[in-house]
Amino acid sequence: MKTVNHWIGGKTVEGASGNWGPVTDPATGAVTTQVALASAEEVDGAVAAAKAAYATWGTSSLAQRTGILFRYRALLDAHRDDIAALITAEHGKVHSDALGEVARGLEIVELACGITTQLKGELSTQVSNRVDVAAIRQPVGVVAGITPFNFPAMVPMWMFPLAIACGNTFVLKPSEKDPSAANLLAELAAEAGLPDGVLNVVHGDKIAVDSLLAHPDVAAVSFVGSTPIARYIHTTASANGKRVQALGGAKNHMLVLPDADLDAAADAAVSAAYGSAGERCMAISAVVAVGAIGDELVAKIRERAEKIKIGPGNDPMSEMGPLITKAHRDKVASYVTGAAAQGADVVLDGTGYTVDGFEDGHWIGLSLLDRVSTDSDAYRDEIFGPVLCVLRTETYEEGVKLINASPFGNGTAIFTRDGGAARRFQLEIEAGMVGVNVPIPVPVGYHSFGGWKDSLFGDHHIYGNDGVHFYTRGKVVTTRWPDPAEAPAGVDLGFPRNH
Repeated sequence: MKTVNHWIGGKTVEGASGNWGPVTDPATGAVTTQVALASAEEVDGAVAAAKAAYATWGTSSLAQRTGILFRYRALLDAHRDDIAALITAEHGKVHSDALGEVARGLEIVELACGITTQLKGELSTQVSNRVDVAAIRQPVGVVAGITPFNFPAMVPMWMFPLAIACGNTFVLKPSEKDPSAANLLAELAAEAGLPDGVLNVVHGDKIAVDSLLAHPDVAAVSFVGSTPIARYIHTTASANGKRVQALGGAKNHMLVLPDADLDAAADAAVSAAYGSAGERCMAISAVVAVGAIGDELVAKIRERAEKIKIGPGNDPMSEMGPLITKAHRDKVASYVTGAAAQGADVVLDGTGYTVDGFEDGHWIGLSLLDRVSTDSDAYRDEIFGPVLCVLRTETYEEGVKLINASPFGNGTAIFTRDGGAARRFQLEIEAGMVGVNVPIPVPVGYHSFGGWKDSLFGDHHIYGNDGVHFYTRGKVVTTRWPDPAEAPAGVDLGFPRNH
């Protein structure tokens, strides 16, 4: 059986706690790998390696950092298929989707390669007689990243490349459910010339997380995951004096107005709800149909959903893979089986789906629930699976009110041909990311990603300008120098006396 160990101080370090976690192939249900689960002492070792490396990395030149990052970007590009294959083997998503994940992560590596312009300071001269004021940004020190199972390569790459480009050192605690991609990312960074200890990977469960949150040498914590855990991360790390960016869960809505292109809206709803088996925080999980279009829209969504090919992620014919664990599969299925009792029309029920030859895999088909009420479990909870709820409203105003009443505010979208309605929606909706005829409005790397309300804890979004500001601290320097022309008598500094 394959074993995944820690990566500390530029080398593989075998797990010493005696605790191991199982990693399964979601397509077969078989345990293929064991991952070391770190003790508090092992976390201390990773943080110590990062702290030691920070002594020199924090003062390294921008040219050195970006040179390494450019080489790293080239290595990641050359190993796209290798990283994607690890994601498919342990997460289950289809290979093309895994390649897309790697590509989105590479965007932030490319942003980090251009960090020189992001770290430029400001200077005001002669604010008073011979007084100048400069504003600069400096790294914060050792940074920890705690990342989720659904994007085992992309979300880490949303964090550590920018952090180390800013001069910090990094300790990554990836999900123990699919840990291998993180180790490969670290190994490639070392191959690119990243000094030992700048990037460390420590695997583990709550023991490792709590150790990072309490460690006195960790200055900042980045997190992506569910809302309850994001709230816990923010509360605990903040109480220990750390800066925190904690991105939580979501219930993303897509408002479809009567004038929308319903074919385009149906295409978008299917891809946004069921892509990556719905295991993404930007998935559309609730479609709000306005006016009389509901029946036609639901019929179009069903027609498309029934054609989606579900199978192993390494099968080129598969468009959607399994869920990551059996327990998660069963939890997702429970929302569908309970929907009818809570008033929903079950248009598609995917809970009985299996794949021939892979009967023990964590399979679930696509489910479509119509006329869902806002007080039902399927609507209130983040399901994180291929389940799409459709709600009905009579007017645009009712739809916006419904969406804004949600405790989540990650992403949302509107489908319409009316520019005026779209403009109103952008301003009136309470969410951090908005799409206009775009179902999954994930920003490009040079804009920041993050939600509102219970989808974000902390003041900074991730990557983009917010990411740079999170991984650096501002400092203002006020300087006054005497004029050499006014040097004491008897000392000639050679300053031209022409005024």
